Amino acid sequence: MTDNVEHVRVHDPLFGPVDVRLDDEAGEVSLTGDVLPGVVVRRAPGTRLEVHVPIGTRDAERLTMAIAGSEARLTPSKGFLTRTSYRVDVHYDGAHYRLIPVTTGESRLLRDGAALGTFISTGDGVVSVEWRDEAGQEPRDAAVGYSLAASFGTGAEPMWKLTLHAVLDLIP
Repeated sequence: MTDNVEHVRVHDPLFGPVDVRLDDEAGEVSLTGDVLPGVVVRRAPGTRLEVHVPIGTRDAERLTMAIAGSEARLTPSKGFLTRTSYRVDVHYDGAHYRLIPVTTGESRLLRDGAALGTFISTGDGVVSVEWRDEAGQEPRDAAVGYSLAASFGTGAEPMWKLTLHAVLDLIP
């Protein structure tokens, strides 16, 4: 294992062990678990890196995602002035998933608009979740949530702070 690879094992309260591997150099986040389908999120070679995004970019044209070997449509928003602008959408096997920031450090996972749980990750491969009671979570829900949280981190600053940063960036 090189210095650019983080391998983390966490224990999901519903689905058991989850292994997250973040390879900065290769631009890949991979996820496996005893009962979870495998997930791989890849950044295209030569992509200009954004240091605040664990996978290195939010550009949907430069990213691919596969769940259990099948392609999923991954569309992260660009992220700018509002928390919701940092959402990440996935369309897979007839379901629409959305990971959306709800606090500075937390993001909520939705499947077809229904809240499943809240994820926390600081971008180092460590991911934790608090599942909603009786939300009908399935292994693929956990696989999507963990892989998105590990790939993009969770949470976002409040709108006023994001706006202030944007204004300050414009001042020479």
